[in-house]
Amino acid sequence: MAGGLAKALPRAVAVGADVLQIFVANPRGWAPPAADPAGDATFAATCHLPVFVHAPYLLNFGSPSAETLARSTEALRFSLQRGAAIGALGVVMHAGSSVLGNRRDDAIAQVREHVLPVLDAVPDGPRLLVEPTAGGGGALASDAASLGAYLDALGRDQRIGVCLDTCHMHAAGHDLSTPKSFRAALRAYARAAGPGGIGLIHVNDSRDPAGSKRDRHEAIGHGTIGADAFSALFTTPVTRRVPMVVETSDTQHAADIATLTALRTAALL
Repeated sequence: MAGGLAKALPRAVAVGADVLQIFVANPRGWAPPAADPAGDATFAATCHLPVFVHAPYLLNFGSPSAETLARSTEALRFSLQRGAAIGALGVVMHAGSSVLGNRRDDAIAQVREHVLPVLDAVPDGPRLLVEPTAGGGGALASDAASLGAYLDALGRDQRIGVCLDTCHMHAAGHDLSTPKSFRAALRAYARAAGPGGIGLIHVNDSRDPAGSKRDRHEAIGHGTIGADAFSALFTTPVTRRVPMVVETSDTQHAADIATLTALRTAALL
């Protein structure tokens, strides 16, 4: 997105992408950018790739801070509204954490209390995709079991799906380092998400071992998961037709996409 929304699609095409994920606001700040309805409309009319929006990282509906809750509400509303304006299929939001001594049950109740009204306020917005985190710092949803409980607390609302992150899955304790264990983990998360619940997958290797609770992405094949294991993404029925994006270093995007394309081609032979 550096230089504006219009720059995103050419960059995606240049690295061989057929899915695009963007931020529509500063990922590490609260202030939304100036409105650009004409630019958004042009992007929606010309973008031929499926598009997803990632909400800012600062969102945390599990926080006991009234200020953080208010800012999270506004940031999520903005992401959903602008996602709708550009034709996005989904908005990704980290599941959040219980911080400063907030009880987990209370934190999850806050998620329900604040997130569902935002969805009501943007009835034509994209699907909200909750992203389980790596498991550290009071994570509200990380492994498959905690994800299921999180979605239960949200009433299994059909406007809410799941965005998996392979680095997070590995860090949360689901060892993805072999195709067999990777497939087992995907099935576990699919059961937690429910039928059709997985709407997007972030495909990242991990710098750290399984169960580390550390969210440190690595280029595919250069981490503790390993390239061969990622073949499970294309041989497990629960991920069929689920869009996938890489979140590694910009300099690695083309190589990571080429690796995934080769694995997908091999699975189709």
